[in-house]
Amino acid sequence: MIDLHGYGPRLFEGAMITIQLGVLSLILSVILGLLTASAKMSRSWILHRIGTLYTTIIRGVPDLVLMMLLFFGGQIGINQVTDWLYYQFDIDIFINVNEFVAGVLTIGLIFGAYMGETFRGAFMAVDNGQIEAGRAYGMTNWLMFRRIRFPLMMRHALPGLSNNWMVLLKTTALVSVIGLSDMVRVAAEASKATREPFTFMLIVAAIYLLIASVSEWGFAKLQKRYDVGFGESN
Repeated sequence: MIDLHGYGPRLFEGAMITIQLGVLSLILSVILGLLTASAKMSRSWILHRIGTLYTTIIRGVPDLVLMMLLFFGGQIGINQVTDWLYYQFDIDIFINVNEFVAGVLTIGLIFGAYMGETFRGAFMAVDNGQIEAGRAYGMTNWLMFRRIRFPLMMRHALPGLSNNWMVLLKTTALVSVIGLSDMVRVAAEASKATREPFTFMLIVAAIYLLIASVSEWGFAKLQKRYDVGFGESN
């Protein structure tokens, strides 16, 4: 039996935080990805430039640097704004940047850029003939998106979406540097206290592997669902 020296409950809590962080970051990144893909495919040069600038900056700056910039820099920026409100209007407020919120926003922002490229490629892979058929049936733009464009796009996007999720899942380990008590931070503290780093880090690795395995199974089910009606030759 593995002796966790009383760190078992904290590791479990850290694992739950990691899962919540990953899922919320994924949701945010998918929303940002769809918006980015739409902007880069837009006929508006302003939206296209904004989408291009966003993906260029995010993909060019290391994830750890972005996380520390947004967390520590964001707190400094908020403090400057609240100080200005106090001196100008005598409004005394204090806003503390929460580590969990900062982690979700940062990871979601980072992977929104990668999701944007995934969705853009998937949208471009949709057969335009089916869109024209929807218009011929008198469908509205929203109905065409919901019934034709989105399902067909997801069929092409799922492999990239799955890969981005796997990388995002591992990126959640970076939140330990800003003080969030995820399972990596708890394992690091336990390793220092007990001098048994192999034991705790092996457990963390096993938990990440378990989450990844369940995720692969889920994405395989989704792929099977969106592949209905398409032969292997398609």
